[in-house]
Amino acid sequence: MEGIADHLKVNLDILFVGFNPSIRSGETGHHYANPNNRFWKILFESGLTPRKYHPHEDNSLLDLGYGFTNIVSRPTKGADEITKEEYIMGRKQLTSKIETYKPKIVCFVGKGVYQEYRQSRQITWGLQEDPLSVETLEFVAPSSSGLVRMKIADIIEIYRELPILLDKLEAH
Repeated sequence: MEGIADHLKVNLDILFVGFNPSIRSGETGHHYANPNNRFWKILFESGLTPRKYHPHEDNSLLDLGYGFTNIVSRPTKGADEITKEEYIMGRKQLTSKIETYKPKIVCFVGKGVYQEYRQSRQITWGLQEDPLSVETLEFVAPSSSGLVRMKIADIIEIYRELPILLDKLEAH
């Protein structure tokens, strides 16, 4: 199955980075398309979007300053199916995308995504101390997958830090 298209443009407010597309996303060609994924609800309830968007509207979030990509483009049933080689290649590609498009914030949707990107295990939620680029903040948020055991209210609370960060960036 082919990967799905990234939604990127220069100077995004936030670039959301997932592990890889779900099978459902691969079938539909849209990010976070699995009905059990809570991504769109989280964006709305955290104040990042003015309403709850649907996966088929993912490209329209570019107008809000939000883009989408994944560390690995191949759709799978789960992240455990991703190979070491795919992660190595994905890290290089993601680094290049961040350098090229220069988003203000890169939001890693899941600690595991950030662990693969930075090759580090000591990670906290929220803004990271030592970003690879001085131009882009790195933010780690919980995965929006329905398999995550964290309470949705706690997940939304972490995502609520993103609009606050954006406001601080725009004030400077």
